[in-house]
Amino acid sequence: MFFKQTASVKLNDAVLQKALKNAKGKFVDGRAASVATIDNWEAIRTHAAALRDRVIDSLDAYLIEFEQKAVSRGAVVHWAETADEANAIIVKIARDNSVKTVTKSKSMVSEEVALNDALEAAGVTVLETDLGEYILQLAKEPPSHIVAPAVHKSKEQVAQLFVDHHHTPRLTDIAAMTREAREVLRSHFLAADMGISGANFVIAETGTTLTVTNEGNADMVTTIPRIHCVITGIEKVIPTLDDFATLMRLLPRSAIGQSITNYLTLTTGIKAADEQEGPEQMHIVLVDAGRTKLVGSEMSEMLRCIRCGACMNHCPVYQNVGGHAYGWVYPGPMGSVLTPVYKGIEDAGDLPNASTFCGECQVVCPVKIPLPDLMRKLREQQFDMKLRPASERWAIKVWGFFVSRPALYALAARIGARFAAWIGGRDRLIHTLPGIDGWTSGRDMPAPEGKTFRELYAARQIK
Repeated sequence: MFFKQTASVKLNDAVLQKALKNAKGKFVDGRAASVATIDNWEAIRTHAAALRDRVIDSLDAYLIEFEQKAVSRGAVVHWAETADEANAIIVKIARDNSVKTVTKSKSMVSEEVALNDALEAAGVTVLETDLGEYILQLAKEPPSHIVAPAVHKSKEQVAQLFVDHHHTPRLTDIAAMTREAREVLRSHFLAADMGISGANFVIAETGTTLTVTNEGNADMVTTIPRIHCVITGIEKVIPTLDDFATLMRLLPRSAIGQSITNYLTLTTGIKAADEQEGPEQMHIVLVDAGRTKLVGSEMSEMLRCIRCGACMNHCPVYQNVGGHAYGWVYPGPMGSVLTPVYKGIEDAGDLPNASTFCGECQVVCPVKIPLPDLMRKLREQQFDMKLRPASERWAIKVWGFFVSRPALYALAARIGARFAAWIGGRDRLIHTLPGIDGWTSGRDMPAPEGKTFRELYAARQIK
């Protein structure tokens, strides 16, 4: 994990910066306009957070109920404790059924476990059918956003990818480019041996898996191939269809500013003997891969996440560096918590610190995940495990020594204020700040007046 180095590169990427600027307006303004149409938005958020907590507290019971209902409708439920187990299960399904081609609907869990690599290593051809994921498959790049995976790409870059891979004349009209991709994908939809989808939620009451899309590709993936395989995290289970209706009031508005998504694909079991459409086999792979260790821990609130992406859309850090800087599947504030938890804080030390702690992510989260608090807890773990630089740990200890002694802290503050005013000079700007020059290497900081807040406040009270 090299967040700092990668972030510096991304800040100087002109194409990325333009793409992020355009996306910010669409995501942020769109969400605000959509949320404004609901009078009881905060009440729904509170209810949804309580709903997700209730599920997490009884996760085993809801998962067992889901398994029983799904099996009763002809599905086969598999349990995968690790990413490798999940891949092995799906590769075996493919081999046992002589699967040669797979069409996939967008799934962050499949990205998380690197499923495509495992299938291709087994000789299976995999094709992403979400337009953004398809573009990235051609570019051989990971997604940079969980909802809009190719948000970092320009129209010109996509046009060149299509020329290189489709061997067609270059197009620049977005609608025409989309049609070209659709025409290329259509034959693969019809010929695929197996379809793989993720699931936004799985419903315990009915054994149903639910996929939310704006392109309809999930419908093609789940109904045309003879085998449908779902891969999803165990935390995605919810109790009832009524709960699904509640969460769907939050998800599309938070994700892309729409009141409802274009397609809701609900799949329950295999096709019956008298039905013409649907898979002959349905396999559901429930993936742990680190999730159970969050249950009952101080990080358990992260399991509420419904993968809307609102936290990253509003995060000033993500808005400036994009998703690839975070180094793994989940970027933004959610990634700053999930990646250290799932992959190990030893390998993701920069991420809990990749935040201004402005709190915007918590404010917009539809299920009220206290993301700044969780990142702070990870910072505390880093400090206790001595994973932060020695100079930083020493500085924090020195600061702790002073703030626990009010009189000494007040004296140090007066000295510091006067020193900062002195180095500000005549132009009253601090061009370099000893010890934390990372802040001033790219900006000047206004120098203080030479007095502390307490001194200024006291003088104002006298006046």
